Amino acid sequence: MNKKEINELKKNFSDDCGYFTISNVVSAFVDSEKNIKYKSVDLYSTLSQDESEQIILNLKKVLSGQLGKNLNEFAFPQSSYAEGGAQKLLYDNMMAKFKDETLIDAFLQRITEKVAYVSTYAIFSAHCTYSVFAKNKNDELTEESEMNYNFLITAISPVNTRFDGLIYDDESNSIIKKATADKIVELPTDGFLFPVFSDRMPDVNAVMVYSKNAKKPNASVVQDMLDCEFQFSSEGEKTVFKALINNVVGEELDYEIVTKVNEKIQDFAAQNANDTEIPKIDERRLNTILWEAGVSQENLEKLPQAYEKAMEKKPFTAYNLIEKKTTITMPSVTVNVKKEAVDKVRTQMVDGKRCIVIALDDAAVEINGIPANID
Repeated sequence: MNKKEINELKKNFSDDCGYFTISNVVSAFVDSEKNIKYKSVDLYSTLSQDESEQIILNLKKVLSGQLGKNLNEFAFPQSSYAEGGAQKLLYDNMMAKFKDETLIDAFLQRITEKVAYVSTYAIFSAHCTYSVFAKNKNDELTEESEMNYNFLITAISPVNTRFDGLIYDDESNSIIKKATADKIVELPTDGFLFPVFSDRMPDVNAVMVYSKNAKKPNASVVQDMLDCEFQFSSEGEKTVFKALINNVVGEELDYEIVTKVNEKIQDFAAQNANDTEIPKIDERRLNTILWEAGVSQENLEKLPQAYEKAMEKKPFTAYNLIEKKTTITMPSVTVNVKKEAVDKVRTQMVDGKRCIVIALDDAAVEINGIPANID
């Protein structure tokens, strides 16, 4: 799925949309010992307004975030469609529209058994139908429906116990101690959409996974519950990239090359920000970036082998490699440099010592928030 397809689905994921419907909703509560304490299957149309609004809020959250960070598409292995595989279970429930109790129980049981979760949580899953309308030459929707896109969307939401202590009580007009604790369902930390909506058609061979924490996604959702190969998190991808650059450039790495590489990646991402596909950096693009940053041809010759070993020909996601600020770290000293000030810093030999020199265009300097004079 690309940004356009996700935005189209997210935009129309609403009770107010005439060509989007939710049929059945599955809700469950799982305790910290992986016991399903509560399960309910309801016609969405029979839910109260408060319930339906909260369910829409949780499910729609699964379509939020940045593609390539919070939202990542994974392909199912062939084995996943065999009996007992995740793809077959999702497909069967999708076709049954959450009307088969045996399939629903198997679906919930797989989540509770396979997903690693540190606390109690709620599961919300719905069978939805989106009428896919044709588009004209101006990329505008027409009144002619091409097909119905049926899908399942699932949110896994933490349930936290809150005991607020003292509260104001209207009846007694006084501040009293709260007698009970409330179990509050938070917005989801994990979720998935099956099948994906690709080229305005369903693709049952892939699933879109949502992770609230892009830096530390719940790998068990991808690997164990969905049978897919877990790739790098955004933070993991950045770590691999840094190691690759270090292996290729080696002793040539200095302040100028490091900052220029980051600048070139930022420029590339910005130039492609409006594209429907995520900006990707493959070996060829990285070679160009390193060359423009000043890396020698001798070191660039190491790139093909190092890239193959690190990424196995898969591209990097450009957004995941960008450093929003430059951090210079040494024993006992850390200097943070914003993007617009990178050119004010340089390394230089001063009185025979290697130094970091910061140009002061404005003599107004604060130290610990206190104005200080720099002579």
